[in-house]
Amino acid sequence: MCGYMPPALVENVDDLIEYYVDKSDPVKPDAKRGYSERFIHGEIFKRYPDVQCVVHSHAEAVLPYATSTVPMLPMYHMGGFMGKEVPVWDIVPLYDDHYQQDMLVNNERLGASLAATFSSSASSAVPEKNVVLMKRHGYTTHGKDIPTAVYRTIYTLINAGIQTNATLLQAAAKEGGLVDTASVHGLSERHARDCQKMTEATQDKSWRLWSREVEASPLYRNNV
Repeated sequence: MCGYMPPALVENVDDLIEYYVDKSDPVKPDAKRGYSERFIHGEIFKRYPDVQCVVHSHAEAVLPYATSTVPMLPMYHMGGFMGKEVPVWDIVPLYDDHYQQDMLVNNERLGASLAATFSSSASSAVPEKNVVLMKRHGYTTHGKDIPTAVYRTIYTLINAGIQTNATLLQAAAKEGGLVDTASVHGLSERHARDCQKMTEATQDKSWRLWSREVEASPLYRNNV
């Protein structure tokens, strides 16, 4: 992972820190300061060996669904990977009085609890869920590789915006007497599953575009 810096400013290997998966400790005892929430990544890697990339985000469009009781739904075909409904993990019940209760996943116990939310079985080594909302915090997703994890990260953000706009539109239409209900509906479980297969077979197109955008932006410098 990158050291204690904005990830977009990483330029070379000196900006990175290598960690052991087992306890999320740095490989080098004298490593520079890193991220306290590395346990999000480490505990997911530990529990699910096939996961090769983990992304944690505080995207503003998603936060309303992490701070309300409105369920996040897969609204269209590009969000099929989210499943029929996105689970919400709450850190608060795990707190003891001695914790600094700042919502950060900064130890193994908290990271392991979050990782477990991706599966309904305590013994499963395969995540059943691709996205988990973190109450009052953000969300986490993963992938078998970097393109898959990035795709899920970006389209979770886009899907959230679509759901919010659809909800506002539907409510306004009901208020105006144009429709009878304010409810919005996402994909069915079958539709979500089949759409995930489709997007995983074609996500390389989006990845090529995003990679080119990064290469073209003067913000990013790659001297690795």
